[in-house]
Amino acid sequence: MKKKIFIVEDDFTIQAQLKTLLSGNGYEVFAVTDFSQTIQQIKAFVPHLVILDIKLPGSNGFEICSEIRTFSDIPIVFVTSSNTDMDELNSIMLGGDAFITKPYNTAILLAKIAALLKRHTPSPQAEYFTWNGVTLHLESSLIEYKEQKVELTKNELKIMYYLFKNAGKICSRNDIVDFLWDNQLYVDDNTLSVNVTRIRDKLAQIGLIDFIKTKHRQGYTL
Repeated sequence: MKKKIFIVEDDFTIQAQLKTLLSGNGYEVFAVTDFSQTIQQIKAFVPHLVILDIKLPGSNGFEICSEIRTFSDIPIVFVTSSNTDMDELNSIMLGGDAFITKPYNTAILLAKIAALLKRHTPSPQAEYFTWNGVTLHLESSLIEYKEQKVELTKNELKIMYYLFKNAGKICSRNDIVDFLWDNQLYVDDNTLSVNVTRIRDKLAQIGLIDFIKTKHRQGYTL
């Protein structure tokens, strides 16, 4: 089954180039046709990844990214001529997964897309994981233990998904960061520590102490 990519780009020459490039590499591609209906078209197409420009007619790319994040965690790749540090920071803070400036290197763009699609989880078949009496509910972003539940944020859910998927193994901090954000330049080591601390605080609320174990100079494990 082909992966589906949705393009939000108002330069129709670039839009056509992207469609040709992506179609030629085995993707099913749809490009926005009515910028006043961008979100509705994304919902109808149900893509696996969105390529998004910043400067657009009507709503800009940042606004569209924010709205997508209210209903989906699909990868969003900003491909734009807006190449300031603030634009890149805003794209990350609003939930973008990659930021590529025009003119772009087609090989790098394709590699980034492939990496994001490979890492984007969970799969629809895996609705929950259970380990040592603790259940991670993926669709509802809940952790359950002895009939008590606590809700996780998007990043907390991704961290726990990775740990549950590798339960019993030691997961290095670098591997977790790479899984979450795809590019370690976007975050520092402290960001992961803060997220893990918050998860542990939530787990303690339902009676789970030391569920996530720290292995000195190695990483984390369940």
